[in-house]
Amino acid sequence: MAVQLGINPLTWTNDDLPTLGAETPLETCLTEGKLAGFAGFELGNKFPREASVLGPILAGHDLQLVSGWYSLELLTRSVEEEIEAVQGHLTLLRELGATVMVACEVTDCIHGAQDTPVHLRPQFPAERWEEYGRKLTEFARYTQSQGVQIAYHHHMGTVIETAADVDNLMQHTGPEVGLLLDTGHLTYAGADPVAVAQRWADRINHVHCKDIRPDVLADVKNRKLSFLDSVLNGVYTVPGDGFIDYPAVFKVLKEHNYSGWLVVEAEQDPAVANPLTYATLGYNNLHQFAKDAGLL
Repeated sequence: MAVQLGINPLTWTNDDLPTLGAETPLETCLTEGKLAGFAGFELGNKFPREASVLGPILAGHDLQLVSGWYSLELLTRSVEEEIEAVQGHLTLLRELGATVMVACEVTDCIHGAQDTPVHLRPQFPAERWEEYGRKLTEFARYTQSQGVQIAYHHHMGTVIETAADVDNLMQHTGPEVGLLLDTGHLTYAGADPVAVAQRWADRINHVHCKDIRPDVLADVKNRKLSFLDSVLNGVYTVPGDGFIDYPAVFKVLKEHNYSGWLVVEAEQDPAVANPLTYATLGYNNLHQFAKDAGLL
């Protein structure tokens, strides 16, 4: 598939902090996302979870289902238990044509704990990398057999957050496990998304495009805020509205023939950052970056 541009409903309504955009109906998210120019949406908490219900809704807006977040617990579950737990989500993605599943290990995660500073996130147990890699590869092999490949999402406040964590994960898993490159999370974690993209370009099968406001990042780190309070303070914004070097990131993707989705996933307070305004800005900037890089 050629590169396509999608968006996450976090622009309108937030899964980790449901009070943000709580009053905004799904119809508004889809209508405005399509108006901004996007071809597809990732799942959010207001999306029906039955293909027979969601499919016609998306079709009515001429939108595709891009993917959807899945909370892995392979540090505490067996592969068989994880396969059983994923069935409903996997079925929804497969039946609506999504070929990647955003997946993140959430054991002991703190990104949803508003009172916990994000720098106190759990560390991955070093002695379990080999075991975990084997289990995740087996799980990913199963989802791949069902037509959906794992796109592992390194994420602030979780056990796999930094560039070193990503390196360990990729080194201990097989090619069945794809990598979701999230420019905003890597930058927040102190990593260079261009360098990570260069190291693991052949594994990248999904891209989340969120930018960072550098002055806000310095402030929230200085005050040791939680992930959610950092979001409320405006640390994230859409591509081109911060300081991340998207042309350099996309140059790497182009050199390695990336052909998946580029997804704007820039959570902000919708009462402060008008969703349609920022969705449109994000689409226009992302489209230009992708076009200049030869991805479109």
